[in-house]
Amino acid sequence: MKLKEFAKQLGLSPTTVSRALSGYPEVSEVTRARVVQEAVRLGYRPNVNAVRLKTGRVGAIGVVMGRAGEFHFAEFMAGMAERLITEDTDILVIPMANPESDAEMQLYRRLAESQRVDAMIVHSPRPNDQRIALLHELGMPFLVHGRSDIDVPHPWLDIDNEGAVRRATSHLIDLGHTRIAMINGRQGATYALHRDIGYRSALQSHGIEVDPQLIVNGNFTDELGFRFARSFLEQPKRPTAFVAGSMMTALGIYRAARSLGLQIGSDVSVIAHDDVFPYLTADNMVPSLSATRSSMRAAGTRCADLVLQILAGRSPLEIHELWPVELILRESTGPVRALQA
Repeated sequence: MKLKEFAKQLGLSPTTVSRALSGYPEVSEVTRARVVQEAVRLGYRPNVNAVRLKTGRVGAIGVVMGRAGEFHFAEFMAGMAERLITEDTDILVIPMANPESDAEMQLYRRLAESQRVDAMIVHSPRPNDQRIALLHELGMPFLVHGRSDIDVPHPWLDIDNEGAVRRATSHLIDLGHTRIAMINGRQGATYALHRDIGYRSALQSHGIEVDPQLIVNGNFTDELGFRFARSFLEQPKRPTAFVAGSMMTALGIYRAARSLGLQIGSDVSVIAHDDVFPYLTADNMVPSLSATRSSMRAAGTRCADLVLQILAGRSPLEIHELWPVELILRESTGPVRALQA
């Protein structure tokens, strides 16, 4: 089926259909969704070679897979794939053991020179992230999943990490907890810094002194969660509650508490950030886990969509999306008085 025939069946102009399928921002989301749905139903696919010849694109978005947890990365990539499946756009995944190293910077230069990708998505940015400066210098379109304080204009999508942890910590304080440990994410990442600010501001606003000995950083794994939590819980004056950076970390905390004969929700409270994994749900944990909630898969879908919009001509300077985070209370958080009974 040719473009003119497909457009005629939809009662739209070929230009509108073409722009809808290419992600142009001036086409409404309702129209774009309708065109995509009908393209799938009728089996219409644009001529890839013609599109690439016209646009000058190679039809690929680059993503560097660094030290972020593999579960989080897999969900993000699944979201990207869901958005790009009808766009004739591939995802080039490049493993990188040490993000922001000279090797990664050289990688960006090679990708720009070889024109193997049309754009890049930058993950886990730092406050002064030189990857952003380099991509800006190279003139390569990009989007940051997260935010950076670097003095270089850049498009980004982030969740309200500071507000999420502030609300989570305040909830524990409202339950009477004052010794609250936080197992945060990777040291130096902007999201971890924002979460640290939220944690500290919640304590300080309630007149509770921040104890640096109750704050640790590391990758989001069950093993690190277990080791950190066990070391905290073996202290003579142990914490009565935990703020965990991820569901995987919370699993480790659950294991550590049980290994010491402690009950989650009564002896020790736990609240975590839930990235909405289909294979690990807060509702199904025992006891069910209180959590701040934001979908990593939805973030992947939206990041892919925003990159397509940038490639279609939308100004990157107007793309600054901060997503609110839900707080869902379940059985893993309880009043501190249960610990003193």
